[in-house]
Amino acid sequence: MITKKVNNVQEAIKGIESNMTIMFGGFGLCGIPENTIAALVATSISNLTCISNNAGVDDFGLGLLLQKRQIKKMISSYVGENAEFERQMLSGELEVELIPQGTLAERSRAAQAGIPAFFTPAGFGTEVAAGKEVREFNGKMHIMEEAFKADFAIVKAWKGDEAGNLIFKGTARNFNACMAGAGKITIAEVEELVPVGTLDPNQIHIPGIMVQRIFQGEKFEKRIEQRTVRVKN
Repeated sequence: MITKKVNNVQEAIKGIESNMTIMFGGFGLCGIPENTIAALVATSISNLTCISNNAGVDDFGLGLLLQKRQIKKMISSYVGENAEFERQMLSGELEVELIPQGTLAERSRAAQAGIPAFFTPAGFGTEVAAGKEVREFNGKMHIMEEAFKADFAIVKAWKGDEAGNLIFKGTARNFNACMAGAGKITIAEVEELVPVGTLDPNQIHIPGIMVQRIFQGEKFEKRIEQRTVRVKN
């Protein structure tokens, strides 16, 4: 059995360089690869194009890379929780491509599946459709969207084995599942790394063939963006 295990996060990010395009799994602050982001912040890598559902918050997640001006372009569907992102976008320091959330997911999944492009009605008649091919299907207009092209995809999973098989937990499955295998190299950061044969094959969400490097993270903060509680009567 080929092992995908690397010894630490520094070994996992080997080969990531300035000007690359990187995909980051997670939704808000749920299921983000915390250790890998922190390791990238500690480097001098810059001018990254980041594909992610969101841009984190000011002091956590991709917000840390924004603070160090390591990101030149964000491709996202929701960015409303990050004041520094807003400042950089409005000042022209950061290039931003906002796309419908379903399109973001499908462009990731298409890259994962090796599908070069697809048609979707989302965004037709808006700025999203500018410069894109348009076709009619069943009386409805659709625009063509191309699969993402990324150098690395970085995902976070609950459990994984040394062959790269992954299991996600709850809503942390989100964009992690469709981004695994969508980059030329996929790095998986897991909470628990186990020997091959430990995981129930029927429970595996992503097979190891989609993953090139896997390591066990540590000290996960698992922050909550907006805590909502019910007042007990």
